[in-house]
Amino acid sequence: MALFILVHGAGDTGWSWHRLAAVLRERGHEVIAPDLPGDDESLTLTDYADAVVAAADARRGGVVVGHSFGGFTAPIVAERLAADVLVMLAAMIPDPGERPDEWWSNTGFEDAVAAQAARDGGLTGNDDPHIGFYHDVPRALADEAIGRERAHPSVASMAVPWPLTAWPSVPTRFVVCAEDRFFPPAFLRDLARKRLGIVADEIEGSHCVALSRPEELASMLIAYAQEQQAS
Repeated sequence: MALFILVHGAGDTGWSWHRLAAVLRERGHEVIAPDLPGDDESLTLTDYADAVVAAADARRGGVVVGHSFGGFTAPIVAERLAADVLVMLAAMIPDPGERPDEWWSNTGFEDAVAAQAARDGGLTGNDDPHIGFYHDVPRALADEAIGRERAHPSVASMAVPWPLTAWPSVPTRFVVCAEDRFFPPAFLRDLARKRLGIVADEIEGSHCVALSRPEELASMLIAYAQEQQAS
């Protein structure tokens, strides 16, 4: 049995992992998928990490997974819990001392989106969330996800530098979603190579792959846990 600690992205809650969590539990694993604090503009990335660590309730190790904006919080959690593996899922990769609100320009995100949108006729970066985020998620489930959106992350968390001075000494994997219309796959693969020095793995699906392809994602995460246990 492995422990999976799931850190959601911007606007989300732990609910965004519920389909994946169900599959992992069915396969005999333990899952922690907390709601990060929302609706408080004074909270920082450290506060978000505190919430995840508190939810872990003194347990150590495990597989920490950070999705999207959760990429700013998951490495902090992985370091504090001495995680066995850190998985960055279609995630923002911070540099030490980088503010989240600087990340977009520092990484060339807007240019990458514009270039991909020119190739796919405007699907990438589309303002309609059913097109830009949830295009392979069942419509009723996508509508529920949209209805659950809330004020997270805070203004403070976006403006305060990422607190780690170096990437945590935890084995790290990066997963690109092949049909991601928010973070273009080529952009993320290049970022993983430049900032982490690793070759990204790939899964079919949209940016919200935990909702659209939970079985496939669960298999990938379990494989990471097993590989680390065998090493």
